[in-house]
Amino acid sequence: MQNRILRFSGGAAIVAAASVVGKREFEGPLGDCFDLHDSTDKFGMKSWERAESEMQRLAFNTALAKASARERDVDALFAGDLLNQCVGSSYGLLDFDIPYFGLYGACSTAAEGLMLAAMTVSGGFFSTAAAVTSSHYCSAERQYRTPLEYGSQRTPTAQWTVTGAGAFLVCREGRVRIREALPGIVVEKGIKDAANMGAAMAPAAADTLLRYFRFGNHSPEDVDRIITGDLGSEGGSILCELLEREGISLRNRYNDCGMMIYHAKKQDMHAGGSGCGCSAVVLASHLLPRLERGEWKNILFVGTGAMMSPSSIQQGEAIPAIAHLLYLSSDETKGE
Repeated sequence: MQNRILRFSGGAAIVAAASVVGKREFEGPLGDCFDLHDSTDKFGMKSWERAESEMQRLAFNTALAKASARERDVDALFAGDLLNQCVGSSYGLLDFDIPYFGLYGACSTAAEGLMLAAMTVSGGFFSTAAAVTSSHYCSAERQYRTPLEYGSQRTPTAQWTVTGAGAFLVCREGRVRIREALPGIVVEKGIKDAANMGAAMAPAAADTLLRYFRFGNHSPEDVDRIITGDLGSEGGSILCELLEREGISLRNRYNDCGMMIYHAKKQDMHAGGSGCGCSAVVLASHLLPRLERGEWKNILFVGTGAMMSPSSIQQGEAIPAIAHLLYLSSDETKGE
């Protein structure tokens, strides 16, 4: 069962997606693609945590507007973030009278939420389900590392937590199909450095991709792009090396959301972006539109997450990681 690839024969498609970002994300190479941004990163709120919740509210409302849908049209919300007990999601979506499922998949939450939405819609349990997630640089720094006022320096392998929120609506029919999915298995390879999450997550991404290629009778050449989120430059390099040891080359069609969202040198983002919001906003603003326009026929989207907590890091525990895979295609591409 651990290698069972889920195929959504009942139909699952992303019908609308929205992205909300902060100042540095808007200044990056994808700036013109995002729906909303705020140069203060506060979104009119008094705290960073409330700002993160407001981003989720804005993203979900924008996705509804794009689909010409109303609150009552959505049967379930799958949402999560990086904050303790996922309060960014629960407060941000508090005003919506919709059944709510709280998730914690760290940076893999966008992929996890979309997978669960596809499962419930394709299975006939819901007609429309939403996946929403977010992260905020300032709230994440306060929780996992040190408050901004401390002014600590980051190591070259460190990634910058993206200030952003993404929201997706999933129905049975739509322009971008969720054809297949492979749930991740928790992997831990002894990495204890919280400033090198790419190294901690890369083995999980390798495990999921290897299982997908081997047990699904697939190869990298079957898709136009393989996109992870978010290994950054450090983890992305490790992933490619791990798969090359198994005789699989990704390099001519691989990229990572954490490497795509910022100008690596111009913005001095070290190993790139991370956080739940990173892969969510890149998928919503850049990857899905390219599928919709027919520039790509299909992609593998692999959401990766470092499943650590402030307590586990302080106690010197190694960092477990997860990687969930989605096979996305344009509506014209035939499923297997």
